[in-house]
Amino acid sequence: MKNQWINLLAGSVRVKAQGKGVERLINACVRNDIAVWNVKKHGDHIATFFILLKDVRRLRIVARKSDCKLYFVGKVGFPFFFKNMLTNFGVFVGVCFFFAIVFMLSNMIWGIDIKGAKPETEYRILKELKQMGVEKGALQFFIDDPVTIQKKLMDRIDNITWIGVELKGTTFYFQVVEKNEPKEPEKVGVRHLVARKKAVITDMFVEKGQPLVSVNDHVTKGQLLVSGIIGKEGRTTFVPARGKIFGETWYKSTVVLPLKATFQVLTGKYMEKHYIAVKNISIPIWGFQKPTFRHYKIDRQKRPLRFWKWDLPIYYERVVFRETQEAKRSYTWEEALAKAKELAREELKAKLPEDAKIKGEKVLHQARENGKVRVELHYQVIENIAIPQPIVQGD
Repeated sequence: MKNQWINLLAGSVRVKAQGKGVERLINACVRNDIAVWNVKKHGDHIATFFILLKDVRRLRIVARKSDCKLYFVGKVGFPFFFKNMLTNFGVFVGVCFFFAIVFMLSNMIWGIDIKGAKPETEYRILKELKQMGVEKGALQFFIDDPVTIQKKLMDRIDNITWIGVELKGTTFYFQVVEKNEPKEPEKVGVRHLVARKKAVITDMFVEKGQPLVSVNDHVTKGQLLVSGIIGKEGRTTFVPARGKIFGETWYKSTVVLPLKATFQVLTGKYMEKHYIAVKNISIPIWGFQKPTFRHYKIDRQKRPLRFWKWDLPIYYERVVFRETQEAKRSYTWEEALAKAKELAREELKAKLPEDAKIKGEKVLHQARENGKVRVELHYQVIENIAIPQPIVQGD
């Protein structure tokens, strides 16, 4: 039969018919709408075939009118499996309980390994992890993914430069780089220091090398500032020039800011749904109601379930619906101008090195265009303009 799945669910029986007129018996079954398949002859008067479990009683009625004896020599399908399961219910429950325990243990956290941290830093990391629910015995389903844990630790602990987070099996591995770790001495070859851009020299600190410019000098891009060749002619020595040459540089910035804007903000309200996913099919296991929010954004977290040391092709998926609401913002001309200046200054600071300072600010042009404020600004900046240039043969 074509639909073998229906046969398995309904249950089927393998029948052995013995006697004269086996063929007539099978034909009689067909005439009485008894489905027969996999008919095999084992002699002149013996044949086997399959019928559905529900047709056994009708087969007996048909067989009484024939010269054949029936023997039921096999049974297949869910009804027989279910009956055997009920007969051996204790064994079945024990097996299920065993696999459930192994499954739960495979998805717990059994180890937290922290490397590269001092004892006090390690203690603080463990404390923060405990607040996040990351501890021995916790289920992996209900904790954040490694990327989120890494970000939270970086935000909460000030004395670490970087922390690597990796989940292998049932163990979390943390690799810590602290801020107070000594830096390896920089290995540099012989070099000059040249100007990175056009500027007016405001201050100089030369640690090694021969300075070739002075304060208040105008320099152009690529101009030699500190030579790595020291000594008199005939007795020169090549050194790696070191130092900082501070100069006044100039920047232009243009900011366009709308006087009125609409955007989405989070209200703090949320609801969760939990799924078991197989490929592209998601089966809900908790949180069946629809979100009551009119507007929301969706965050998804998906991770594979484990059994022993293997990742199963089954995933636990957590979906968080976070309520959003529309917020409107409007500025007066003065407020928009002040905000545009603030944004331009923050944008410039993000581009400048830490030791740079903004000396002055001047508005070159300001205008209102199509409900927006357009501002062009000019900045005077004091920054280190010296960059290294290797000394090549012939210098």
